[in-house]
Amino acid sequence: MSTSETTRAYIASADAHSAHNYHPLPVVVATADGAWMTDVEGRRYLDMLAGYSALNFGHGNRRLIDAARAQLERVTLTSRAFHHDRFAEFCAGLAELCGMETVLPMNTGAEAVETAVKTARKWGYRVKGVPDGRARIVVAGDNFHGRTTTIVSFSTDAEARADFGPYTPGFDVVPYGDLAALREAVTEETVAVLLEPVQGEAGVVVPPDGYLRGVREVTRERDVLFIADEIQSGLGRTGRTFACEHEGVVPDVYVLGKALGGGVVPVSAVVSSAEVLGVFRPGEHGSTFGGNPLACAVALEVIAMLRSGEYQRRAAELGDHLHRELGLLTGSGQVTAVRGRGLWAGVDIAPGYGTGREISEKLMDRGVLVKDTHGATIRIAPPLVISKEDLDWGLAQLRAVLGAT
Repeated sequence: MSTSETTRAYIASADAHSAHNYHPLPVVVATADGAWMTDVEGRRYLDMLAGYSALNFGHGNRRLIDAARAQLERVTLTSRAFHHDRFAEFCAGLAELCGMETVLPMNTGAEAVETAVKTARKWGYRVKGVPDGRARIVVAGDNFHGRTTTIVSFSTDAEARADFGPYTPGFDVVPYGDLAALREAVTEETVAVLLEPVQGEAGVVVPPDGYLRGVREVTRERDVLFIADEIQSGLGRTGRTFACEHEGVVPDVYVLGKALGGGVVPVSAVVSSAEVLGVFRPGEHGSTFGGNPLACAVALEVIAMLRSGEYQRRAAELGDHLHRELGLLTGSGQVTAVRGRGLWAGVDIAPGYGTGREISEKLMDRGVLVKDTHGATIRIAPPLVISKEDLDWGLAQLRAVLGAT
């Protein structure tokens, strides 16, 4: 792997003045359009990660950029101290898209998860009648919901969790996909089950068939909220608007983010019924930037794009093609497993062919950008606007790197 002097200089400057909390690939992006990015050297790369699904609609999507530009000329921030003229439309539109009633907007995914945790606890005390300070939430092992102190308290990833204690109590961790263990963990003090319908950071792990339906049944039977973290899996990525739809399941609460801001601005939200989100009173929770006019303008365009169904169809069709092609690598031995749903895959590289990081770096040298996770796994999640020809070219580079051509 070679890096030019200009790229090395950019990276050295960043390393000198930023905390080393990430280990990015040695590429410095300068511009991007659609599914392609160009670095400071003028080299082009096919983006097969899409900002962990934040860029579902591609880089520089004209509809989203135009919506942002128009709003930039009007008003960008009021704080929630005042009303603004995009807020009601955004909340109504997102609630309708989700089949829900009420929206609580935030900015980042982690903020939305924190909001969902607070919502569940307050609902547990005010509605379910759990004794004060006793509320518990059931979560899954290998989860990734963010990196705040509370969220890493129920992470099973030592790298994300180590040295950040003392940890927040009130969480019970069960194996992902194990319905019997989940059922056993629910008690009278349980207020919610919080799950990713597909675990992204864990390597795009899809639960067993019927698992989400079973979770929905258990939570209904035991008067517990089912909170679906669809921050990565939602808004078209899996071939449906929400990954829960693959099992015909509607949770009590959606947690959304990433693609909701179109890769233009950070936008997240908790969406639920009026009864659940109605537990909040003025002053109990909020955010200066949550639901700001610029965020609402961009998210409204995202909602309009998703209403057409075009992006969900593309993710489903191209996703079928992606998984067929990756399956051939499994059959020939270079790959030990492929998981995923829609235009989203976790690919486990066979021992002897390289680590996930090494394969990512080799792909970068061939003009394709992916990212590794958990040692031997690479994640593939291109923008939903990628052409079949570009997708095939990217897959050809993976075959070449693995010696499968």
